[in-house]
Amino acid sequence: MGNSLKSEKMKDCQTEKNAIEYRTIYGTERNRMQIEETDETMRFLQKQYNKKWMLPLLTFVVGCLILTAFIHHSYDTNRKQVRMITELNASTYAERLRDDMNRGVAIADALKAIIISGNGTIDNFEKVSENLMSDFVQSIQIAPDGVVTEIYPAEGNEAGKIDLLHDEKRGEICRYGRDNNCVTMQGPFDLKQGGRGIAVRYPVYLEVADGNPVFWGFTIVIIRVPEIFEESVQALTEFGYDYCLTKTVSPLSEERERLSFSKEDLTNPVTYTFEFGGCTFNLAVTPKDGWKQGRKILPNLVLGFFIVLFLTGLVAGILVIEFHREALKKIAITDPLTGLLNRDGFDEQIKSAIQDTPDAHCVGIQTDIDDFKFINDMYGHEAGDTALRILAQSMRNAFEKDAILCRNGGDEFSAVLIGMTEAEAKEKIEKFTMQPRYITQNGEKRPFYISLGYAEYPKDCDDVSELIRCADMALYAVKLHGKHSCCAYEGNYKVQNRSRLGFALQDVSRNLPGAFLIYIADKTNDRILFANQELIEFAGCKDFDEFLAYTDQRFRNLIHPEEQDAVETSIWEQIDSEKSGNNDYVKFRFAKKDGTYRPVFDHGRIVKNRYYGNVFYVLIMDCALIDSYYDKM
Repeated sequence: MGNSLKSEKMKDCQTEKNAIEYRTIYGTERNRMQIEETDETMRFLQKQYNKKWMLPLLTFVVGCLILTAFIHHSYDTNRKQVRMITELNASTYAERLRDDMNRGVAIADALKAIIISGNGTIDNFEKVSENLMSDFVQSIQIAPDGVVTEIYPAEGNEAGKIDLLHDEKRGEICRYGRDNNCVTMQGPFDLKQGGRGIAVRYPVYLEVADGNPVFWGFTIVIIRVPEIFEESVQALTEFGYDYCLTKTVSPLSEERERLSFSKEDLTNPVTYTFEFGGCTFNLAVTPKDGWKQGRKILPNLVLGFFIVLFLTGLVAGILVIEFHREALKKIAITDPLTGLLNRDGFDEQIKSAIQDTPDAHCVGIQTDIDDFKFINDMYGHEAGDTALRILAQSMRNAFEKDAILCRNGGDEFSAVLIGMTEAEAKEKIEKFTMQPRYITQNGEKRPFYISLGYAEYPKDCDDVSELIRCADMALYAVKLHGKHSCCAYEGNYKVQNRSRLGFALQDVSRNLPGAFLIYIADKTNDRILFANQELIEFAGCKDFDEFLAYTDQRFRNLIHPEEQDAVETSIWEQIDSEKSGNNDYVKFRFAKKDGTYRPVFDHGRIVKNRYYGNVFYVLIMDCALIDSYYDKM
């Protein structure tokens, strides 16, 4: 429902924008026609009356009327344009604020995923939390059964170990989040360490043997405000706006508190409201210079310009308005950091290009910077911005002048090469991907790398609008294979929008206490999708590509030939059983690349994946290691 309301608001905004542009164009044409009609009237009167004394008077009167109409029209158009731009910026920066807060929710969600994968347990909480910490996070907590048992960092936060479900201040909202299985936010409140914070609580449910979800507890992140969205509000201020951001204290309260503001009292502000974490956020925005634009010229012009000066001013005024309109349009479709198109401008140019050459082949490209967050964290955001500008310039240098280049946002870039096939663009794309790129930090050159996916229209999709999403899927495959490479879209999975959190798969799997595997849950096509490094090394392979070549991408080929049918039958019998809880447990001899076999214990779980359908998540443990451990006990 929230997405629907947002969509309706965007449609209304676009409709209003189109209407304003239409009225502006129509008004300009109407003024031109009025001038032509006035000139014709003056000529007619001059012939009719031939009285020289009447001409100055008529010119003055007509000139004042035209001038008055023009000034009114210009002022009204300018005022509407300023308000329209303010509304667009309010919605843009509100979404940036939402994205900022999503970073806090993402930490709680990642911790939830680790707990679910561990079936309600988490090993080395302190180490995991240390990896998840960020500069805007005050603390990370877990609360099994609603009772806070672990807090990172522990020092100074001992008082936070409380029973949330029965706490006087927190109990009602925590029970609400538990009963409705939804993320809740509470605050802001004063922190004992200084400053203010908001509590983000993510309920965790585990599936038991009967398949029903059971409440486990909460993952909790305390985020500092306004630090979490400091960059966004600073950018809003630098762009020439005063603002005030407020929110409801909790989903169960209509009481509002200010999170951040540049000015307490705003005059006739533009407001943008959005829901997040069960709370209602309101961003109010006004230009620092106020809403009055251009009024000072009205008295001087009305009091005494002659008709010739007025006509000169009218022409100049039209040119100025058109110049500003084109400038505003240019700003609206351009990314200010890189100078490339933004997504709106990108979509507009693609549409125009396809209309001009509807039968032309084209190649869509999706690329981003590997470990971009690491660059920002290690070297600073200025270095990150430099990397973005360098990548943008390398795109301009690498691709033809008619290529459509775009920065989607963050470190994501898109491109469309018009009139080219995949085969024609392959060498150029590979060269661009592997091109060395550096930023300079403290006088030293620091390399950074990119990953890239690409697809071809009409080979890979029937509609150009799907082209970038196909390229995005190819980029996702590159990320799963280890980054810093490029690959073409293969068409063996559905086109979907991938989640950025999907890239956390390697980080999580790298720290799992065992070998980990993902393969398609199909009795005839058990294609391997992912294996962590521990499994690759256990199989005797040096990397994932060698592992895929050795197994022929089949899980079946990891099993001793004599046991393959029995193992697969046992797995599916367990999965099909109502008591399994989507889990299977099986022992078999693991086939290594060197021809030897090792007894292993396989714990698998079938999971629904939006890209590949049903897949198996599998932990594989060396039986010899397990036996040696218990022999020592």
